[in-house]
Amino acid sequence: MFTGIVEELGELVSREELTDAARLVIHGPTVTSDARHGDSIAVNGVCLTVVDVLPGGRFSADVMLETLDRSSLGALEVGGPVNLERAAALNSRLGGHIVQGHVDGTGRVLARTPGQHWEVVRIGLPAALARYVVEKGSITVDGTSLTVSAVGADPGDGSDFFEVSLIPTTLELTTLGRAPVGTPVNLEVDVIAKYVERLLARG
Repeated sequence: MFTGIVEELGELVSREELTDAARLVIHGPTVTSDARHGDSIAVNGVCLTVVDVLPGGRFSADVMLETLDRSSLGALEVGGPVNLERAAALNSRLGGHIVQGHVDGTGRVLARTPGQHWEVVRIGLPAALARYVVEKGSITVDGTSLTVSAVGADPGDGSDFFEVSLIPTTLELTTLGRAPVGTPVNLEVDVIAKYVERLLARG
């Protein structure tokens, strides 16, 4: 379980393609400072299990084919930045919201509108996820807990989108500050909404 408060901006150091998976080596001195084999670390919002803690503040993790297909990790290139967060401790403050590290789908950065003290980023999302996204609600984008500032649909093709307003700290310390239009991003909607839907559907 995570909170969506990114601890560190890491980097993909190497990538080994396997038959039905990939082994990633990621540089992240902060998240590896107390990491051990079997620990969970969220990489761009995807919960990965530490295989080995390596010298130089690095760790390796295996990513199965399904995860590669369902998240942006499949397209992540060596040298690319990644948002990193260790699993939440039971005695820590919940600064963001409850994040499982289970990506529901991918979206794409549609537009960026700079402001004086923040930047509004518009992100397209799959129609199947749109019902879980509400204004002032929470959503996780590449592992970052954000508040939805607006929701809508493109007047041309009717595709769904949402907007988030990013403060300077988020722009500086996460991958979202440097993601150009067209960048794919991992999305995890609020798990509470999914549980409520499931309970209501069963009467």
